[in-house]
Amino acid sequence: MKGNSGGLKSLLFPGPVIRINLMKRIGGAIIMPIEPGTNVRKNMRDFFLHLSPARVGTGFVAAMFSIMGPALIVMNAAKEGNVPLEQAISWLFIIYVTGGVFTIILSLRYRLPIVTAYTIPGAVLIGSALKHIPFNEAIGAFMITGAIVTILGASGLIKKAVEFLPLPVMLGMIAGVILSFGLNVIKSVVEEPAIGGSAFAVFFLFMAMKKISKWVPPILGAMLVGGFIATWMGKTNWSALEFSLATPIMVKPEFSFQAFFELTIPLIVLVIGVQNIQAIGVLYAVGYKPPINAIFTVPGIGTLLNSLFGGHPCVIAGPSTAICSSDSAGENKDLRYIASVVDGLLWISFGLMAGMAIVAATIVPKQLLATLGGLAMFGVFLTTFSQAFSGKFRSGAMVSFLISAANVTVLKVGAPFWALIVGFIVTLLLDRDDYTLIKNRSDREDEEQIAV
Repeated sequence: MKGNSGGLKSLLFPGPVIRINLMKRIGGAIIMPIEPGTNVRKNMRDFFLHLSPARVGTGFVAAMFSIMGPALIVMNAAKEGNVPLEQAISWLFIIYVTGGVFTIILSLRYRLPIVTAYTIPGAVLIGSALKHIPFNEAIGAFMITGAIVTILGASGLIKKAVEFLPLPVMLGMIAGVILSFGLNVIKSVVEEPAIGGSAFAVFFLFMAMKKISKWVPPILGAMLVGGFIATWMGKTNWSALEFSLATPIMVKPEFSFQAFFELTIPLIVLVIGVQNIQAIGVLYAVGYKPPINAIFTVPGIGTLLNSLFGGHPCVIAGPSTAICSSDSAGENKDLRYIASVVDGLLWISFGLMAGMAIVAATIVPKQLLATLGGLAMFGVFLTTFSQAFSGKFRSGAMVSFLISAANVTVLKVGAPFWALIVGFIVTLLLDRDDYTLIKNRSDREDEEQIAV
């Protein structure tokens, strides 16, 4: 026994490198915790020390992009469901305040530009369902959605599924999603040449002038010029703003099988398989390592909180995360989380004044908002397309891109989910050699680490 004690000890208490490899091999039996964060106090200090026009401007654009149009979609859903105005304001209040609070928490904890929001396609689905499903039963469906998403996220099961999916397939889906934002820039410029065209021209002019763009970021210049011209042309409505605080109203949930099958199941698919996965793909595309368990668990908790006051499910926002993680937030990727914190603060402010939502949504022309949102993601466009199609799994990535760009809906489930599913199947059929190459490389690395 004495002679074998060293071998037994090394098996029970292996060195750090070997232990990591053993965990990789038996990972299926390990429950993954929420990822540890960074130094929040330091991140808060750095937020104030490195607050710059570029980061503030990018956070502002991301917030306006998420507030102007989406707020109207939620209000329209409430109107379709005959939800009383006071309850609709509470609905809008809680989804924006929750989104803002969790955006700040995640951004400061992980020092990453992670924006928490609410599901926009989910709001459309809910508006249709509320025509025949009582509001209290819908709230019960939201609660169940939040509980299931929280459990799946905290268990680590989703993280394993995400890590098993080839990154190019995920990036192909993201490329398809953001393609529409790029196309909307061109359409908006054509529809409003003076407003959209001026913002478009200033953005690329500033990008060409490197010295100036270090002090005045292109997206901020585009926003100021576009906003000035829109105001000068009389196409803004600043005078209509009136300050008023929203009053949250708690809702008693009720539960029904109809609401479960019509709302809970589709919303779980939307939250997990469509929207949160977009944000993860965006962060990967920019070069970050996202905390996947947290990205899926936090929206589940947010959904539970939203449902208490009549709000629908919380998600991680792909487009806003893309804007805050873009080059517009500065060259230093380590400080782009500042833009998302600014975004979160603006979300909270808007939520507190949710009664002004309809008026606020009509302040500036929608063409200017679409132009600024698309331009802010210009760097993300370049990076995502490049990484999706320049390496392995290109067949699956292309199919994923085409399905996502087509924006089709099957069985009430959006295109991004089907893009991932079909894209993955195509990789198994056409990109098998890439799997073999990656497996062989991984085995060699494991052998080298064990040898060390």
